[in-house]
Amino acid sequence: MRDQTHDVVLANWHLGLTAFGGPSVHFHIFRRKFVEELQWIDEQTVSQSRVGRAVDYTNADNEYRIKYQELFAIANALPGPGSTQMLFNINMIHGGFFTGILAFLLWSLPGAIGMFCFSLGVSHIGDTLPGAVYALLTGLNAATVGIIALAAVQLSQKLITDKLTRILVFLGGAGGMLYAALWYFPVLMVAAGIATMTWDLKVTQKLVRLLHPRVLQAIRAPELEESRARTDLSLAPTTSATRSSQHNGASTTGSSHLHHSRQNDVRSNAMSIHTATANPDSSLGTPLPPERNHVLLSWQKGVIILVTFFASFLTIMLIRGLYPSPTRTFSLFANLYLACTIIFGGGPVLIPLLREYVVAEGWVSPRNFLLGLALMQAFPGPNFNFAVYLGALAVSGTNTSPFIGASVAFLGIFIPGLIVQVGFMGLWGSLRRNRALLSALRGVNAAAVGLVFTAVYRLWQIGYLNQNDQGGQPLGGSPWWVVVTATSFVGGTWFGLNPPSAVVLGGVMGMVWYGIVQS
Repeated sequence: MRDQTHDVVLANWHLGLTAFGGPSVHFHIFRRKFVEELQWIDEQTVSQSRVGRAVDYTNADNEYRIKYQELFAIANALPGPGSTQMLFNINMIHGGFFTGILAFLLWSLPGAIGMFCFSLGVSHIGDTLPGAVYALLTGLNAATVGIIALAAVQLSQKLITDKLTRILVFLGGAGGMLYAALWYFPVLMVAAGIATMTWDLKVTQKLVRLLHPRVLQAIRAPELEESRARTDLSLAPTTSATRSSQHNGASTTGSSHLHHSRQNDVRSNAMSIHTATANPDSSLGTPLPPERNHVLLSWQKGVIILVTFFASFLTIMLIRGLYPSPTRTFSLFANLYLACTIIFGGGPVLIPLLREYVVAEGWVSPRNFLLGLALMQAFPGPNFNFAVYLGALAVSGTNTSPFIGASVAFLGIFIPGLIVQVGFMGLWGSLRRNRALLSALRGVNAAAVGLVFTAVYRLWQIGYLNQNDQGGQPLGGSPWWVVVTATSFVGGTWFGLNPPSAVVLGGVMGMVWYGIVQS
């Protein structure tokens, strides 16, 4: 346990300080860190060629390890902060529940503390900010767009490997750009999962029918008859009756040998197909690595955790709806608890939902909300730390201290997603044996990658801040911000510019722009 805790601290201590760019970039950072460098998990999940085979997941000598792509799909398919939940799952699988919690705290607390400190400052500033601040924030936003765009491209190259999922990436990204609603992003992911499941199962059924021994024999029967007919024609009688009779006898014997040889080939092929089906990895040349992951909860405990969570959720919602005048602190916790429970799709859904549950309640002004949104883009760690900023501001004017408001918001926005992840991972050991579900994960992955491109577009549309329009304008309003975005993207692609350096460079370029414009 001590060694695992030490490993988790060494692997995670810096992520909450250096992981800029939002969940899209976080997923890429996690893949590079835990797949390529530390090799805690493997890259690929069950490939398309394996869907439909009778894989034995319970074989202790050749057991499937939980894969990066599985965790990526689970983190995006379940409610809550996607990148935070994925990091939690990776560390929980490696070292157990408490190491997962430790990794979560190392990941989330630095950004949460920073957002809390900014909330204290924002509550004491005037209605407008100096122009230099808007230029700095716009430069940070422009650099962040480039970082997210690069992460989207890299994720699509690493996780998307066939034509169907490439089509789904395009449709998911385009659909997310054309329309936005709380229910819409989950529908996109479910539809993509159904598409891949339907496609893969149809292919599987056709392959089973085509490769079945009887089917193969029926298909080859006309070929055998044609071969015998050609043999009979070529051996027509041209000599004496006796010699012709002997020749025809030899021909019949040869044809019979040919027939038996073809049947033996069919049986041999059928046996090889059966062997490959029963042991799919024997055809791959190398066996799968033995299971080294930490033992997860049983499915029974997973069910208990999920049932308990939904019971607590219903209780909180009943109190929220029936109690006539709850305290501001409880209302804040209940609203964020509800928000985290129904957030599917991560960042694109988070912003309008928090606006609905915090700004519409009259707890935070629209100006402070948008200012915090701009600050959030420049902070490392999870974007859900935005709720900490809002929680501190939401309790202003009450007897509750900003620290209590921020803490309540932190718990409300993160706890539901983590509980659901723990319970679902207990079920996953059994669910991952389902071929249809594994196939559906491919579609969920593709839609999630497509929504990363949607995030690029939406941040681009509100990234340009100024004193006249604090709600944000498209970055294309000034060529300079396009250059900042391109610098971030090209720097990361060709020159190894890491996200923290790209964000700092974006802020510097924003200040350069302000100095030139004001001179």
